[in-house]
Amino acid sequence: MKRLTYTCCLMLIFSYTVFATGTFEFNSNVEEAYELALSLRLEEAKSVLKTEKSQNPNNLLPLLIEDYVDFFTVFINEDKAEFERLESNKNVRLKQIRNGDSSSPYYLYTQAEIILHWALVRLKFEENLTAAREVRKAYKLLEENESKFPNFMANKKTLGLLHAMLGTIPDNYQWVIKLVGMEGTVEQGTKEMQEAIEYAKAHPEFIFGDETVVMYALLMLHVGNQKAEAWTLVRHADMNTSDNPLAAFILANVAVHTGRNDEAINILKQAPRGEPYHPFHYLDYMLGLSKLYRLDTDADRYLRRYVRNFKGQNYIKEAYQKLAWHELLFGTEAGYQKQMLFCRTKGKAIIESDKKAEKEATNGPVPQADLIKARLLFDGGYYDKALSILHEKNETDFSNERQKTEYLYRLGRIYHKQNNLAKAIEYYQQTINKGADHPWYFACNAALKTGLLYEQQGNLSKAREWYKKCLSLRPDEYKNGLHQQAKAGLGRVGRK
Repeated sequence: MKRLTYTCCLMLIFSYTVFATGTFEFNSNVEEAYELALSLRLEEAKSVLKTEKSQNPNNLLPLLIEDYVDFFTVFINEDKAEFERLESNKNVRLKQIRNGDSSSPYYLYTQAEIILHWALVRLKFEENLTAAREVRKAYKLLEENESKFPNFMANKKTLGLLHAMLGTIPDNYQWVIKLVGMEGTVEQGTKEMQEAIEYAKAHPEFIFGDETVVMYALLMLHVGNQKAEAWTLVRHADMNTSDNPLAAFILANVAVHTGRNDEAINILKQAPRGEPYHPFHYLDYMLGLSKLYRLDTDADRYLRRYVRNFKGQNYIKEAYQKLAWHELLFGTEAGYQKQMLFCRTKGKAIIESDKKAEKEATNGPVPQADLIKARLLFDGGYYDKALSILHEKNETDFSNERQKTEYLYRLGRIYHKQNNLAKAIEYYQQTINKGADHPWYFACNAALKTGLLYEQQGNLSKAREWYKKCLSLRPDEYKNGLHQQAKAGLGRVGRK
């Protein structure tokens, strides 16, 4: 009898251990692992997670943080074999979470986040259809979670971003999105993310506060055309760029896109490298590019380090293109041709900038040096220097229609940034007249920028006219990005 009772007790203990419902607990271990993961101290994050899983085996939130670690590893490294090896962890984690406490707001949220991680990773490897299906699945989970827990701010962070991005999809594709049961607007997504931002300000313990700030700032920068606001937001966020390479990447990225190239260079030079951080070679690419914007003669040092050390596939072609430009400005034409040969044969043409670089390397004539200088200086925010170079030229100094169109376009862009709006409109109009029937992106972007200019002036009917003009042009270069911005502009000013 005693033996039977003892056996029964053991069975009860065992069955409780095996079948106990998993919980979702953000304790000190999970918070520490999350912070380590977002600092790219991935091995340390794994160690803390191992401790937590030993101490609290029923806590399921470590699975989400483990997925962050895998996501950053694959997203940064771009290693297909590594992706295939780690991707199997996704379904294992989802299965465990589905055995968890379904009454928790984290139950659906963690599933959606993990699915979205792998959808983003799949885009790196051109698994676009699978990625689209996973985005839809995550969207549905987040929508369901929103209906159950309308005040759960972590959900608003991610769902808001999805709603905003859905709002930028061009009209001719909106029917597809609605057909599969998704919809959203920039305004809707912005409002949801603003709620999460305000909540984070009032509740410092909200662990996703910094992540929300970063996502919202990038949304303002690239979709909302609110550059000053985006910079203010990230500059005042609690991000230490000297001990967090991911923070350095974010802050430098916003700095470059808001005309603060010198600050971006300082941030990137001080970004941490080596142990205990996961290698993030893209920072070398960013530093080389920012120094080239300033026409620094040592810009090639960092670009060469990037192509030497990075074993992934993206930005390789563009890095060689920029090395070629460096040779054109500071070396020889033979050096330019050598780097362009590497541009043709190294890396992959998946993203827009690599496609553009490969096209120049394959079909394009040698660029005109003064236009390259003006473009680089402009991209770095050195508008007076860029204008001084172009003031020494006129349209007849350029040998072909593409260069003539680019000359007009560059002048329009510079005057726009200098707030000389009359001159900007004049040169944008000339660019559109000369370039609308050609495959170059100059006319399409000139129409987009004209729309932005009129929107800033409050002339919404004119802004609407030029956003629609942008969408009517179909350049071979940057079309998707330009049309997405025009679509976002129409969302702001109305589509009457």
